[in-house]
Amino acid sequence: MGFFSNYENAGPGIPKAPQEKTDFFKFFEIYGRRFWKLMEINLMYFICYLPVLLGMTLLFSEKYAVNIKVVGISALSIIFIAVIGPATSGFTKVIRNYSQERNAFIFADFIDTFKKCYKQSFIMGIIDIIFAIGFIVSVVSYSTWAQQNSVMYIPFIICLSCMLMFIMMHFYIYQLIVSTNLSLMQIIKNSFLLVGISVKRCLFNILIIAVLIFLILFFYPYSVFVIPFLPLSFGCFLICFNCYPFIRKYVIQPYYKDRGEESPEFDYLKEDGDNLFEDKGGTETPIKKQRRRNIR
Repeated sequence: MGFFSNYENAGPGIPKAPQEKTDFFKFFEIYGRRFWKLMEINLMYFICYLPVLLGMTLLFSEKYAVNIKVVGISALSIIFIAVIGPATSGFTKVIRNYSQERNAFIFADFIDTFKKCYKQSFIMGIIDIIFAIGFIVSVVSYSTWAQQNSVMYIPFIICLSCMLMFIMMHFYIYQLIVSTNLSLMQIIKNSFLLVGISVKRCLFNILIIAVLIFLILFFYPYSVFVIPFLPLSFGCFLICFNCYPFIRKYVIQPYYKDRGEESPEFDYLKEDGDNLFEDKGGTETPIKKQRRRNIR
């Protein structure tokens, strides 16, 4: 017998299908199982943000002339715009699979989704950048004006509400891009409707992500060493785990039901009828090793 565990007796095996547990325990079980893979995909996605970090470094640097800064920042901006949307789709596809206990090959699935969903993701990436800049400018401007005129709190609150709604819609947008063949307008519309259906779940995601951001800022600058490996994948995993079931229930399953077809969502759980052996992982009776008796 080992110090911590007994490796001499055969256990029940590893279950093939996901086991029914409460969401809390299921989340941490799946996350713990995929922890190192999630760190890898986090690093891969973080690299896509390097043009922004390099651009900010170049902007605040005093070593270069203005014309060099303009050319450098412009080139880095073009690179970022070209890759951020498709990269988000690839990132989402891998983590969506992990959150739903499906297999995924980090590099292969990331690149494959990057290519297949490039058009929609590229357009959505441009929309995201435009709206992000617009919201930042609007919130800062309205908050400044509201200090001088209290009436400006009205557009300030409206702007914050629109920004919150836009953020929550992104809990579904990229998942719908990688999971369906809908047009971009249909994806945006369905994302808006899904937020209305799952508003409690979306607000919970916002709360956890806000806490995560607070911890990163609180432990700065030490948290800088964690950002390339952890927070992006954790946030995306949380979103996919909580929100993808709504996509399955209200988008994917009704589509196949209307067509009179069976949804392929759970095909990976089905047994192949031609198998010579049956996988009983997790259901077998443990085999205990019999003790040897000394014969005299």
